Amino acid sequence: MEKDVLRKVYEAESFRDLGHKVIDLLADHLEQVQTHKDHPVLSYKSPEEVYSYWKEDFSSDSQIMDVFKGILNHSINVHHPRYIGHQVAVPAFVSSLAGLMSDILSNGTGVYEMGMASNAIEKIVTDLVAKKIGYTQEASGLLTSGGTLANLTALLAARKAKAPSSVWEKGHQEKLAIMVSQEAHYCIDRAARILGLGSEGIIKVPVKENFSIHTEKLDEYLHSANKKGFHVIAIVGCACSTATGAYDDLNVLADFAQHNDLWFHVDGAHGGGVVFSEKYKHLVNGISRADSVVIDFHKMLMTPALNTGLIFKNAEDSYRTFEQKAQYLWDSQHTREWYNSGKRTFECTKLMMSIKIYAILKAHGNEVFEKNIDTLYDLAIMFAKKIRHRENFELAHDPQANIVNFRYINVGEKDTNLITNRVRQLLVESGKFYIVQTTIGEYRYLRTTIMNPFTSEEDFDALLTEIEEIAKRLSSTN
Repeated sequence: MEKDVLRKVYEAESFRDLGHKVIDLLADHLEQVQTHKDHPVLSYKSPEEVYSYWKEDFSSDSQIMDVFKGILNHSINVHHPRYIGHQVAVPAFVSSLAGLMSDILSNGTGVYEMGMASNAIEKIVTDLVAKKIGYTQEASGLLTSGGTLANLTALLAARKAKAPSSVWEKGHQEKLAIMVSQEAHYCIDRAARILGLGSEGIIKVPVKENFSIHTEKLDEYLHSANKKGFHVIAIVGCACSTATGAYDDLNVLADFAQHNDLWFHVDGAHGGGVVFSEKYKHLVNGISRADSVVIDFHKMLMTPALNTGLIFKNAEDSYRTFEQKAQYLWDSQHTREWYNSGKRTFECTKLMMSIKIYAILKAHGNEVFEKNIDTLYDLAIMFAKKIRHRENFELAHDPQANIVNFRYINVGEKDTNLITNRVRQLLVESGKFYIVQTTIGEYRYLRTTIMNPFTSEEDFDALLTEIEEIAKRLSSTN
């Protein structure tokens, strides 16, 4: 009896039948989302409502197709042209199909035998990125689960390379620190704390008016840290910052790192993908001088989350980070084997991330990355221009990336920040658009990240009009 139950779980013909139904369901859903502007981006419900729905479903006799339909109805639709919110890729369909293959095969790629195809493909993919960055054949990279883990791994490598003693073997003997822009992603701060640097070991350098790191203040902040007894091991450049999309001057940071014997790391999780673009790669001039670079494929490179490349200028640095014994996995901790990726990452049972990227490259060529990035950045310039031409709106900054921050300012005696918060909430609850918000200085701004290449001029006009109508209603009420 027990085996009959298990056979049903693994019956190939049932999988074939259900798979066809699920693909049809998804394809119909995607057609609706992509072509019908009145289809909600998000059918918003409160957390308690959604929890109650699933709690009831869990105890009901609903069928698996009902469950899948319920998931669709309670999820945000990133393929909708009016999804203009967080920095999440609009996944290429072929990449999602590769994800299905990854889930079925369930190859943990930490050791070669468990991931023959994915380890070899990972090397091809990361070598391509290294070449785009401008690295030589001395470079080597890996894939890992997101920018947070990738940045942490890079800073571990920095500590290994630049700390006066081996923290990996002896623990902390000195007060270590890193330097980074105030606009850096929170994961850099988190990584530094995980590394044991503490809040004082995160030297946050102010930014200029354009939100890039204030390079003229680098020496001042380094000397101040040294006076406090800190040994600074690394400086991190943003390409680009998360809130505003600002790119740091990577050449100046490279000069500073070289002069002061620091590890130079570039967090290009969001904006590093411009290495694929002839039009916009000037934004990362100097990136080839970095010791390590992080680029998320699940941002502008059309790959489902999570999927991040970490590329080292010197392959040796990628192996030194996690040197330790694991006898049941490999014979020696000291050998350099690209095909045993567990030697270089936190994950051992790692998803077959590489096949999702490779599927896109084989189906569409790497030029599709360039076309996507160029389209998204061009759309941001268009949107910023429209905002400038609307007298009741204020643009926070000229966009360098596909991130545009703005606010409605004709609010009379009302608090602009409160109006901005309320506008955003009502807009999201309407289901017509999805945008987010951020704080710049003392002010709250509406924040848009244009991720869908099919977001149009018409969508931008409709968004601004909708915001204006909501803001006027809110401003006129007591």
